[in-house]
Amino acid sequence: MESRPLTHRGAMNNPLMRPPNYQALSHPTTQQQQQQPSVRYQSSANGVQGKDEEEEEDPILDSPISYNTMESAPPSNQSYVSFAGGSVATNILDSEEQEFPGIGQYDDFHTIDWQRDVARDRMRHRHIIKKREDSIWDWIKSGHDAWSGWVCVFMVGVFAGAVAGTIDIGASWMSDLRFGICPEAFWFNQEQCCWSSNETFYDRDNCSNWKSWPQVFGHEPEGAGAYIISYIFYILWSLLFASLAASLVMMFAPYACGSGIPEIKTILSGFIIRGYLGKWTLLIKSLGMVLAVSAGLSLGKEGPLVHVACCIGNILSYMFPKYGRNEAKKREILSAAAAVGVSVAFGAPIGGVLFSLEEASYYFPLKTLWRSFFAALVAAFVLRSINPFGNEHLVLFYVEYSKPWIFIELLPFILLGVIGGIIGTLFIKLNIKWCRYRKTSLLGQYPRLEVVAVTLLTAFVAYPNPYTRINTSNLIYLLFSQCGVANNDSLCDYQRNFTSANTAIEIAAAGPGVLKAVWLLALALVFKCVVTVFTFGLKVPCGLFIPSLAMGAIIGRLVGIGMEQLAYHNQDWAVFAGECSTGENCITPGLYAMVGAAAVLGGVTRMTVSLVVIMFELTGGVRYIVPLMAAVMASKWIGDAFGKEGIYDAHIILNGYPFLDSKEEFSHTTLAHDVMKPGKSESFYVLTQDSMSLEDVEQLLRETDHNGFPVVVSRQSQYLVGFVARRDLNIAINQAKKNTEGIVGDSTVLFTASVPSPWMGPPPLRLRKILDLAPITITDQTPMETVVDMFRKLGLRQTLVTHNGRLLGIITKKDVLRHIKFLESEDPESVLFN
Repeated sequence: MESRPLTHRGAMNNPLMRPPNYQALSHPTTQQQQQQPSVRYQSSANGVQGKDEEEEEDPILDSPISYNTMESAPPSNQSYVSFAGGSVATNILDSEEQEFPGIGQYDDFHTIDWQRDVARDRMRHRHIIKKREDSIWDWIKSGHDAWSGWVCVFMVGVFAGAVAGTIDIGASWMSDLRFGICPEAFWFNQEQCCWSSNETFYDRDNCSNWKSWPQVFGHEPEGAGAYIISYIFYILWSLLFASLAASLVMMFAPYACGSGIPEIKTILSGFIIRGYLGKWTLLIKSLGMVLAVSAGLSLGKEGPLVHVACCIGNILSYMFPKYGRNEAKKREILSAAAAVGVSVAFGAPIGGVLFSLEEASYYFPLKTLWRSFFAALVAAFVLRSINPFGNEHLVLFYVEYSKPWIFIELLPFILLGVIGGIIGTLFIKLNIKWCRYRKTSLLGQYPRLEVVAVTLLTAFVAYPNPYTRINTSNLIYLLFSQCGVANNDSLCDYQRNFTSANTAIEIAAAGPGVLKAVWLLALALVFKCVVTVFTFGLKVPCGLFIPSLAMGAIIGRLVGIGMEQLAYHNQDWAVFAGECSTGENCITPGLYAMVGAAAVLGGVTRMTVSLVVIMFELTGGVRYIVPLMAAVMASKWIGDAFGKEGIYDAHIILNGYPFLDSKEEFSHTTLAHDVMKPGKSESFYVLTQDSMSLEDVEQLLRETDHNGFPVVVSRQSQYLVGFVARRDLNIAINQAKKNTEGIVGDSTVLFTASVPSPWMGPPPLRLRKILDLAPITITDQTPMETVVDMFRKLGLRQTLVTHNGRLLGIITKKDVLRHIKFLESEDPESVLFN
């Protein structure tokens, strides 16, 4: 079938194809017809509104367009435009375009253009490959470019492992400082102080080298007076550490507060937050983490370690211009750094890689997977060399269970998953409500006072209960542990008789100490659940992993003790007859604590695969993968039934970060023209490729705040040429004024490849170098489901909307996010942009 050539006049018969009502920012005079300023048009409800008066004739647009390829190449001094009616030749000048340093970067609180950055890196790489045969130096530069990524992640692993080891040692020492001091070596924590003596066994409560605060002041270690002195020093040290942490954060690095994982996810999705991964944030986050954990607040240092590792990755990436000058490439290093953070936090290198893949990263190519694995390996090796816990393991609560689980135990494991999902959902809702109240009330104006108040309440209530008085990490280790000969805690007060250390642990009835411990743990659970709601979100570095693990471990231990006693009193039941009839203990309460910890953490964060791997790396319980998987999946299903967002996604929404979640489905039936800008009665500003003066462009930049402008052939045709970013345009104009003679307000701004000759008037300003000649475009009838997928999978910053080849509008990431908010009956203006 033969196609008819499309003519400009023929297009006028279709109302949707008529050009818009173009109006200049200032009405042009007759002499200014060839140099029109920025263009805007008005949209109507029935599509694009046509002109009322007669259209100006355009000899090029009036002729039918031919889509045939050129049969012969034009001469070097001429450029040809081929039409059905003939060819038009234009002489050009052989002048070179100016280079503009600083082009391609982004301003604060802006979204990066993944496609442009990846294309820039490919061009840079092709240039290096092309030149490597020219000289030995170019060959060395090519080799450096190839292995610079591996060197960068290696350095990230080394530095992150060293920083994490230092933080662990500092937090352990300062936490014990609340209870006493080692006079012989004040830099020793209690365990190191006691091991330095000649005593055979380490007993925390009976150590001659360690002096509690009552002993330091000459009192007996026991009695009412000693209790009151210990109580006062516990509160005073906690207040000192917490207030110091809050002051450091508020004075030197406001970005150092909180967990950091919501912001890391947003940054990895392509958002710029200047200073969030800077050197001051790294320093204050590390110090504040030690102080906040030592203050006894219900928080952990594991989440903030991800932030610390990403700070290290960001700082080191500037040593390699390949990554430091390209925001998309830099995020490959930051993804590896996120894996390193979890690796050093939990001693789980594989879990760290999976955490970065599942939870943190937005773009995770295969080479990033390999580099993340390598960096996590290096970091774990460095941390193991430092050995901060003195137990030959990377984590404090490494345990080994000897008994396999029995089939009937799957039911309580799934029950723990259900409880974990419910607790996680309740925690998210309550914490978000409190954080929203903090943002909108006077409380948010006094962050230090809030930190001091929460610390005072926490220390005052926590001290009387021995399970809340100790460090949360020590509590988790105690709950995970299996009762044996060396255990003297009331949790292990069973009616057993051990004849030797190698005797098998027999199943036995619970003693009075166990019953007392159950009540104390129940009170500790209520306290942890309540106080963590108010703690997470304070203006100090605070993580959520450890408090969540502690809550789950308490629930799991209580359920485990119940199952253990059920099996002891009903050994003749068919479900217990095989494994529990031998007299040996067939139920391990510590295993239930481990499963419960995973369930609650899964309910709070909605992690699945990475969480299971972290838990069995954390505890060494490889044979218990099935119970962990059952509990985590049950927790996620229950949590998703009441709300799909995990705690980090909920805080992203609360703070209004422009995060387009790839896990969410877009099920609405809207089209691109429903979302694009300009809307009804809104102006649309564009640049023309060769008919605007420098003064017109500068006036457009002064009067608008758009992040970029489409470039069209002319105001009549509206055929798209490309897209230019606002920042690049500003930089190019400023540098051209400084470096190029003769550039004045009347100079024509050219986005064309050549300059017509002879040229009349002042020298033109050639800006084709900063023009994106391949912007992503869609038609106005494209379903928004497709548009959202493009923004998610291509990492777009904006896409241009056309109709029959003519520019119609633009859709930015902000427009997509606000449209989703509108469809979900939420406030579209809650999305934070600039």
